[in-house]
Amino acid sequence: MSPGKRPHRWHLAIEYAFVLGIFAALAHITWYFIEYGYLRQPFFYEPSGTWMDWFSLSRYGHQSGAYDVELTIYPPLSFVLMKIFSIKQCYDNNFSEQVRYCDWLGIVGLCGFYVLAVILAFLHFRKVDKFTWIPRSIAVAFGFPMLYGFERGNLVFIAFSFYVLAYGPLVHSARLRWLAAGAVVNLKVYMIAAVLAPLAKRRWMPVEGALLSTLGIYLASWFIIGEGSPTQIVRNLVNYSSGFGAQRLLDMWFASSLVPVRTLMQSEFPLFTVFSSTQVDGIYLFATGLTYVTQGLAVAAVAATFLRPEVVPNHRVILFGAIVALSAKEAGGYTGLFLLMSIFMERWRGWARPTAIILAYTVCIPDDLIIQAGFPPLVRDSFLGGREVAAQFGIGALSLIRPVLMFMACNCLAALTIKDVWKDIRHQGWQDRWRFRRDWPLLPGILRPRPPVQGPEQQA
Repeated sequence: MSPGKRPHRWHLAIEYAFVLGIFAALAHITWYFIEYGYLRQPFFYEPSGTWMDWFSLSRYGHQSGAYDVELTIYPPLSFVLMKIFSIKQCYDNNFSEQVRYCDWLGIVGLCGFYVLAVILAFLHFRKVDKFTWIPRSIAVAFGFPMLYGFERGNLVFIAFSFYVLAYGPLVHSARLRWLAAGAVVNLKVYMIAAVLAPLAKRRWMPVEGALLSTLGIYLASWFIIGEGSPTQIVRNLVNYSSGFGAQRLLDMWFASSLVPVRTLMQSEFPLFTVFSSTQVDGIYLFATGLTYVTQGLAVAAVAATFLRPEVVPNHRVILFGAIVALSAKEAGGYTGLFLLMSIFMERWRGWARPTAIILAYTVCIPDDLIIQAGFPPLVRDSFLGGREVAAQFGIGALSLIRPVLMFMACNCLAALTIKDVWKDIRHQGWQDRWRFRRDWPLLPGILRPRPPVQGPEQQA
């Protein structure tokens, strides 16, 4: 980073203040767990279900039925990993939550992959910016999206590790980057949008390499598992997309989009005991409008990038591809990891970048503010607490606004991208770019690129 781009002390003070907020929230969560025996919201509302995303998948690494019985949308690579990091005998006659007490290898794999994701996050941000890497690494590694993914035992932090390798500065080999990008898609299908995003910068080779890698990994994992054909995956994806919807307020705690809010506002859930009819209509219109605005700005920013590839950094284009995918369908609050990586690669310049950074830090705070309590307690066996607990939950403010904050952060960067491209073209940016001579000039009065001036030797 050049001296002119170095963040001021008050910029760093803001970032470290958020880090203190994250640590304070962690301390509060820890105290609450010690006192009551379970993780309070915004973590999962079933104290008995800790890590069950991981262990519910593991049995299908050793037996068939993932696509016909479970109707999973995960590609076969997920079950290959589960096959490696699990003990087969534990799943022969045990499909319940008790399997966690048997499969110690699964716990080792789960914790090991989380530690790997944390290490890669620190290495990545240290490579990006030596002045801000400590607070941003802490925010990603110990913020809510990563911790929530770990608490659920979701494969998102494995996908995040490959994502860092594919789109960060740690790996220099193009082929290894393509391989990592293919692994990301084979773990989280919706991240195909990030693979296609470089097309906006006219970078065809990375897209082709990543797609070939995706296909190769898929075919190899399909062969190993023996199921997970394209027909099965597409069928389950269609069923999942058409059937998903929030059924109760609890389903909005860990959302990555506003899809649960929109579906809940149109459901038969007795919302009028909490909100008035005017508030329900207003919330639905706001959620729908913000979703469409976010998608529209992201698409417009990608189109602007195609006109001026050199004006827009790579990580921002990947951000736009990811937000289009994540805003269209609900994939869980932990998927914000992919967006945070791109946002935290921005610098403290102007107003849009700092605003996006501050909003991203707010999303990372692993706690919640209860704005309405009184839900009936859930009597459950707490896996982490090792005893029966009466879990008390309510409506959390941060849980409701986290998707809004993330959308607004992406909107700031999309608007900035459109502005930068506009300024570049408006100030006769075409004149010295001969390779763009056939592009649409976009604005009236813009001069076409001039052919490169040849020296005497070239003219001869």
